[in-house]
Formats: sequence, C-alpha cells, structure tokens
Amino acid sequence: MRVFCAIRPSMDLSSLSRGPFLITRTRLPFPEKLYFCRAKFADSEADGSFSLRVVPPTLITAEKEEAKAVLTLFLKKQGLSNAVAARIINKSGLFIDHLVSTLHSVHKSRYLVGRELTTLEIRDALTPYLESLLEEHGRTLVNVVENFPDPPVKDKPVTQVSPPDSAVDSKKLKAVSRVSETGPAGKLRPQVLYLMELGMDLEKIKVITRRFPSFAYYSLEGKIKPVVEFLLELGVPKSDIPIILSKRPQLCGISLSENLIPTMTFLENLGVDKKQWAKVIYRFPALLTYSRQKVKTTLDFLYEMGISSENVGKILTRCPNIISYSVEDKLRPTAKYFRSLGVDIAVLLLRCPQTFGLSIEANLKPVTEFFLDKGYTVEEVGIMTSRCGALYTFSLVDNLIPKWDFFLTMDYSKSELVKFPQYFGYSLEERIKPRVAVVKESGVKLLLNQILSLSSRDFEKALKKKIEKQLTDQV
Repeated sequence: MRVFCAIRPSMDLSSLSRGPFLITRTRLPFPEKLYFCRAKFADSEADGSFSLRVVPPTLITAEKEEAKAVLTLFLKKQGLSNAVAARIINKSGLFIDHLVSTLHSVHKSRYLVGRELTTLEIRDALTPYLESLLEEHGRTLVNVVENFPDPPVKDKPVTQVSPPDSAVDSKKLKAVSRVSETGPAGKLRPQVLYLMELGMDLEKIKVITRRFPSFAYYSLEGKIKPVVEFLLELGVPKSDIPIILSKRPQLCGISLSENLIPTMTFLENLGVDKKQWAKVIYRFPALLTYSRQKVKTTLDFLYEMGISSENVGKILTRCPNIISYSVEDKLRPTAKYFRSLGVDIAVLLLRCPQTFGLSIEANLKPVTEFFLDKGYTVEEVGIMTSRCGALYTFSLVDNLIPKWDFFLTMDYSKSELVKFPQYFGYSLEERIKPRVAVVKESGVKLLLNQILSLSSRDFEKALKKKIEKQLTDQV
C-alpha cells in the first residue's frame, strides 16, 4: 500500500514517526514551501523494499551512535570545532534517524540475511552521502542537518562550512565526461576498455572518477597497466582487481619504483609477511598510499603498548586497517577503555587488532554491560576478553544473546565461560548444539573446552574415555 502526501514545513512529523511507516522524501530546493513524500507500511515488502522490523531495536540504537560518530568526524573535517560539532549533533536527532534509514537502504540485503555491519562499512556508506549533501548545500549544510526535514530558518545565523568549490565540480564533470566519451570509431578510451576487461563496468568507473577525478587522466601504459600487472604478480586474483581499484584508485597514480615497492619493502622490514601481500592489499589497499610519518605514528603507539618488533608485522598483516585509525581519537581511547577492564592491551592487539576499530559507545560498552548484567565482575570480563580477543567483535543480538540463552540450558556454572569464553566463537547450530546433544545422550559430562575445541576424532575419544571411566567408577 502506498500513500502520497504533502507536508508543510510547519507540520509536526513526530506523529508520523510513531506509526508503522517508512518515509522517503523527494527533496526540492529549500525555498519551496512544499515537500512531497511517499509513505508505505513498513512490513509490506511486495516490491522488494526493506522492512525496519527486521532490525532489532538494540542494533538501531548502536547504529545511531555510529551515525553520530561519522557525522561528527565529517563536520570536524569541514573545520568545525569539537564543541560546535557536538552542539550540532545534539540538535539533529531527526537527521541521525535519516542517516540510519539511508544505511538500511544501502545495505538492505545485509540486514535481510541478519548480517550486522562493521564500523568501517557504516562509515563507507554514510561518508559519500554526506559529501553529496555538502556539494549540494555548501555553507548551509549545518542548518540543513539541524532543521531536517524542514527547510532552514532564513533569518538564522549560518554556521560556516566550507562551500563547494565550483572548480572542483567542473573538474569532476570533465573527468566523468572523459571516461564516458567515445572516439571516431565509436569506442571508449583504451584505459576504460582495459578496466572493463578486468570486470569493472562503466558506471563503476564513473563513480570512481567522481570521487577521484584524476583517475580519468591516468594513462593505460604508464600508470594503470603496470600497477595491475604488479598486483597480479603478487598473487592478487584478477577478480579482486576491480574491488581494489574501487577502494583506492590512487594506487594507479603512484610510482612503482619510487613509492609502491619501497613502501612494501619498508613494511616487510617491519615484519609484514611478503607471502600475504595479496590478502593484505585486498583487505586494505590504502596501506600502500600512507606516508611513512603516518605509519610511524601508529608504530610508535604499538611499541608504547608493549608490542614487540616481531609482532608489529603480524598485526599489520592481520589488520592493515589499523594504520588508518587515529591514534589520539581511536586507538588510545580504546586502549584506555580495555585497560580499565584489566585487559592486557598488547595481548589484545596481537590476538584481535580489529577490536580497536570498534566504537566504544556503540560496540564495546553494550557488550561489557551485557556480561555485567549476567553477574560477572569487571575483572572476569577482562579475563574473558584477554582469553578470547574477538569477544567484542561478536554481534550482541545475533551471537552473544542466543548463545548465552542456550548456555543456561547446559547445566554449567557461569565460571565455565570465564575459563572458556571461546564458546561464543563457535557456531550454535553447527557445533555447539550437536555436540552438547551427543554428550547429554551419553550421560556423562565434559568440560566446555573438551566439547567444542577438540577435533571430531579427539572429541569422540574424550567422550569414550569419559564413558569408560564412569562405568569403571560405578563398578
């Protein structure tokens, strides 16, 4: 069912937000007095649209915090102070909700299969959208955000945001036109055809060009082809090339002999496994484009946390993204938070560096509070985290809660999870439930570690040995 409605700026939208509607607006220029919207029942998915009812409330709350963090960072990059950015965030509740709705629209298929987005995926989805708003509204962006969905108040002082550069807009248009135009023979430029042969469609090339106009001017023989062939020689599958170039088109503008290869040598000397370059570059191609100073800043932090020289390379190999995290805004606050739980920071960084990319408010605190609510002490939570570094990367809704509920049926004391928090890392349906059922049927009891961590053969041996011992004791 669809309902088309006209909304005046003076109307109160709170009543609509409480109903079972999804609202998508077709934006008209702000001077207009009329907005048009399309509303539909949220649980009607006949046309393939997305239903908010599939998203747990706790996840929406966490995503709002992530959206606030992305918007705050974006505003700070436009030159606003921390205080001003915080003030804007506090007054922009409806816009934050709009960002979360945008996130759901972009990643509809992920939610339908129950997959929770990572912090980086949320950032990658929302940042381009905010950039497009900045291009459209320029210095009035802040008022647009604060007054969403109504037009800004004309007499209200405008918070200064860097206006879009018309020269930049012109450059983008020329770049997109360049990759789209055909020659006398009706063919696209050689570099575009080459990229399409690699599996990158024209629309994707246009998207990359809008984001990074210089990409349109890279020569085939002098820039693009040498880098692609270099990546293939490293073992990068051809199918991964379009993804890598989409993530970091700047790679094609960097000299192989003067930059890429020396940077790789520098990182290999730090301990990055040269056999893993294909995986490292696929995960985070930007690693090869960061300055030595940026890398050194992160390295200094790792050394400060007690990471040995030989383990630095292991961390960079396993999680190259860590170079992109701000030491002062991300890494250090996260380390401080885990240190307050009694966690060995060096051990956590080595076992699961990905944890340091999570939001403290949206990801870390909810997990800590979950275990505290279950009766564990702060010290016990710290021990669990040290023993299972990935504990905080597990989804609270899809992983921790259902596995905790099943654990309560297993007749173990809560201390068993302190000894073996890795329990949360095993599949509930494919590993935990089947093995627990076998153990219960046998009439014996094994340690949680024995049930889950052993191979199938060793599990059978341990179970058989336990059964034989019980029979002997009974005799």
